[in-house]
Amino acid sequence: MAEVIRMPKMSDTMTEGVIASWLVKVGDTVESGDILAEVETDKATMELENYEDGTILYIGPKEKEAVPINSVIAVIGEEGEAFEHLLNDNGEEGSQTATSEEPATEEAPVEEASTASDVDLSSIPATVIRMPKMSDTMKEGVISSWLVKVGDEVESGDILAEVETDKATMELENYEDGTVLYIGVEDGGSVAIDGIIAIIGEKGTDYQPLLDADKNKGAAPKTAPKKEAPQKETVQVATPQGKKEKQEATKPAQTATTSQATGGRVFASPLAKKIAEEKGYDIAKIPGTGDNGRVVKRDVENYVPQVETPATGVAPATAAGQESYEEVPVSQMRKVIAKRLSESKFTAPHFYLTMEINMDKAIEARKSLNEISPVKISFNDMVIKAVAAALKSHPQVNSSWLGDTIRINHHIHIGVAVAVEEGLLVPVVRFADSKSLSQISGEVKELGQKAKEKKLQPSDWEGNTFTISNLGMFGIEEFTAIVNPPDACILAVGGIKQTPVVKDGQIVPGNVMKVTLSCDHRVVDGVVGSAFLHTLKQLLEDPVRILV
Repeated sequence: MAEVIRMPKMSDTMTEGVIASWLVKVGDTVESGDILAEVETDKATMELENYEDGTILYIGPKEKEAVPINSVIAVIGEEGEAFEHLLNDNGEEGSQTATSEEPATEEAPVEEASTASDVDLSSIPATVIRMPKMSDTMKEGVISSWLVKVGDEVESGDILAEVETDKATMELENYEDGTVLYIGVEDGGSVAIDGIIAIIGEKGTDYQPLLDADKNKGAAPKTAPKKEAPQKETVQVATPQGKKEKQEATKPAQTATTSQATGGRVFASPLAKKIAEEKGYDIAKIPGTGDNGRVVKRDVENYVPQVETPATGVAPATAAGQESYEEVPVSQMRKVIAKRLSESKFTAPHFYLTMEINMDKAIEARKSLNEISPVKISFNDMVIKAVAAALKSHPQVNSSWLGDTIRINHHIHIGVAVAVEEGLLVPVVRFADSKSLSQISGEVKELGQKAKEKKLQPSDWEGNTFTISNLGMFGIEEFTAIVNPPDACILAVGGIKQTPVVKDGQIVPGNVMKVTLSCDHRVVDGVVGSAFLHTLKQLLEDPVRILV
């Protein structure tokens, strides 16, 4: 029996994975333990192991394609085995259109529920506008603001409303010419996916049967006999700018080859028009491949204009400069960084405490330690050790907000922020208070290398109780960091700078480092945070203490 392979949840924060590369193809024979693909999560690239013996019957997503958790990515079974029925629950999003015509194989509805089907909707010159699915996680949309009102004349390409989804506020584009006959929800109202939000048609049209049919379709079986020549029954699912999902019961799907309709009007999406304007193209000369010959984004990007040489033989003048940009897909890591830090910044009330630390003795101590240490000890290693020691004296800083309770951790796991090409990772030095400086140094170097090579495992990045972010090596004197959940605090460490200091009543050169503690005020108060920084200052200004 064929088995469905779904996208697993490979980390606690993972919501979707990207197929970095497939290591098998349809038709390959695989066994349990084989690696099917490499999957890029928000934190690392991991191998997807197979647990079934059989043949690869189906592969869904292509390489570099993002797949939500639990979605079907492959099917394994016996060679030649039917598997199509297993894909039905994979949620194809392209079927958000509806017509009054149902498959001829369905049985006729019972008489009691036939009132809705008795109405000939094809004779109504109006189009239903429905709430589109504008993101993979969207369940409903909120009408942020209507840009039209009942009675307004609209054309294809006009923007009807601004819709707030779970991820952004987007423009709702219209694809029909006519009059706004009905608006179903006011500004600020929410509508489920595929719900009716408006109706556009000929002025004075009675559109009520369309609303009645929509209300009754959930209670009554939806069947309708085939009509040999229906006139104009169209139901449109409105889509975000640049997409169109529309099906007419009167016409088969067509691939249009021209973008200019009768009357000289050009059919093109707003995004296509914008790109064409930026590139200096005449939109009327670009062949359209969208519905009804509509010019879409890909048409403009693939268009190669013909160079017209002036009759005089003079070369055309070129612009001195040209605006350009590059749009880079957001990586899984960047998505999670945005999500988690936004949640932290806007849910945890932050406050910040900055302190200067004289690093003269720390510089001398590091020089001496590196003469005997098996690995090179950095100032960051000394900060990690000092923070761990200070947390033992101030356990409330080593805590987490859990809503109804505050968890005060008795173990000390220090997260160390590491910059990688796609963003930021925070591998964890566990039980840092019980490790020597050389052990901390070796572990930090190993974790940093694994992070840059995307070889970190979940056990390497989970469980931090406090985080350190150090930008001193880049010449940054001081900065503030965003608390890294579930921690209550994060320490931002700046560089060591030679600064005049007062010592024994004399102004002398000194080596000063600034640190800033970001605190979640739900857990840590100003006095507690200040006491922690005071202890940290004492430890770093007299490093012998951290060795005790």
